[in-house]
Amino acid sequence: MSDSEPDSLILFRPVGQQELELIRESQNTAFPPRFPEQPIFYPVLNEEYAIQIARDWNARYNDPKCGYVTRFRVRKSFLDRYQARTVGGDPHREYWIPADELDEFNRNIVGEIEVIAEFQS
Repeated sequence: MSDSEPDSLILFRPVGQQELELIRESQNTAFPPRFPEQPIFYPVLNEEYAIQIARDWNARYNDPKCGYVTRFRVRKSFLDRYQARTVGGDPHREYWIPADELDEFNRNIVGEIEVIAEFQS
């Protein structure tokens, strides 16, 4: 992933098979809408945390039992309106994007969403 967009940040998102298929349907340019019981979209700030979730949660509890780590860029000017939150320790940093703002989040993705790791159990 190049640094061709200086006003952007690299983020990560652990996903399961179903979410990955929906991302691929968008030509790897958007995350799918949230379900009503999912009011927040949680992209994370570091690969280590995304791997932990994909490996220890998605690959164990999803059906099918696999998890993926995606990496993508988002315009910093969009993210500046949100505060990065630490949840449970220093490497566990994430943004909390309200589900009704996910379309705008998707419009601020720079380039494609790429899969950088896969876990199966």
